[in-house]
Order: sequence, then C-alpha cells, then structure tokens
Amino acid sequence: QKMLLLWQLLSLASVSHGFLSPLKCKAMKDFRVDRFSSNSADALKYGLPNLSLTATSEETQFAVDTPSDLKSEVGIDYVPLATMLSTGDFKGADQFTREAIIKAAGEGPQKRGFVYWSEAKNIPFADMATIEKLWLKYSNGKFGWTVQAEIWRRQKGDFENFCGAIGWNTKNEEIERKLRWFGANEFIYELERAPKGHLPLTSALRGTQLLKALLHHPVWETDWKE
Repeated sequence: QKMLLLWQLLSLASVSHGFLSPLKCKAMKDFRVDRFSSNSADALKYGLPNLSLTATSEETQFAVDTPSDLKSEVGIDYVPLATMLSTGDFKGADQFTREAIIKAAGEGPQKRGFVYWSEAKNIPFADMATIEKLWLKYSNGKFGWTVQAEIWRRQKGDFENFCGAIGWNTKNEEIERKLRWFGANEFIYELERAPKGHLPLTSALRGTQLLKALLHHPVWETDWKE
C-alpha cells in the first residue's frame, strides 16, 4: 500500500506540474530522508500532493527506479538526474548534465560557468560513467555520449554530417541550419520523437573541441560499465 501511494504521488506531481523539475526532484530526495507526513510543510513548499503515508528510503528509491550505486568522485548527488530521466524529463536531465560536468571539471570551470575542451579530461571517470549509465538506462540505449561517439565514428568525424544524423539540423525553405538552443529552444526532449544520439546536448559555440573531448574521454577506454 505504501508503494502504491508513493507511486500515486509521483504520478500526480508529473500530471499536475509537468515532468518533475530539478526542484521537485530535490523534494523527492529530501522526502527519502525525512519521510512523508500528512501535514508535510515541504509538500506545500514544493507543490507536491499532500498524501498521508510513511515510506522508507529504500521503498522510495525503488518507486522512482533509482539505481543505488551512483558514484561521484567530487560529491555530486545523481539522484535528481536519475529521477528526471526515469520520469521522462529529458530537458531537465540535459541541463543537470551540463551543470554536473562543470562542477566535476574543477574550480576553473565552476567560476566561469563552462568547460574548456582541454579541461574535459579532468572530469572524473566515476562521474562520466555514472552520467552515461543513467542516460543509457532510461533512454533504452538511445541517448548518451557513447551513442553519439559511435555516430561520430560512422560519420568519420564530420561535424555537419554528425549534426544531420542526430537531428541537430533543420531546414527552412531548403536552407539547412542548426537548431536553436537559446530563445525558442528547438531541440527534441521526447524519447519517441528524438533521433538516436540527440541528447545530451553539448554547445559548439566555441567550436567542436569540447564535444570531441567528451566523446573521446579516456573513461570510454576502460571497463566503465562495470
């Protein structure tokens, strides 16, 4: 019964507010520790349904299908990422992923708010692997850096062909251009509609070096899936 009520909570939050935002994911994580109560101020604070139940952290974790082994060498909590991906919030997961690699890359990227391609190698193996395994798991192998790396290989490292293959290009009156990221975002965050390898996004405004550095990170030469 506890599990049923907990699943109803997640479903209601998704239906009423769209897929869980990073803030609501934090709420779910907080509740894992604090337990639910019928007079939960946090439920009102985060805009979640106020149901009367108690649930252990293990039960809550199972309900949102969150893997238990989410390793990070820099103290990043990947439960929100797992929750967003498992509930279909690929846009939120994409933003979380960018923020995570900035934090994981070190103090310099954190201060400036972005990662230089030469710093990508500083992202710990454990964090790269955790992020990748989550994307692969919840997209059924459709999204992830290793998926993009294989497409990149098949396109022989041609960035324009790569963008066309993963749906980062569009056509306006026979003129092909890149999808807009800022303003009216044109990227596709629906698993069924998006082409294979469409996510996660990596900005190429400063060139393609960062994308290539992530796709060829040394972690992929290890047994990272274990």
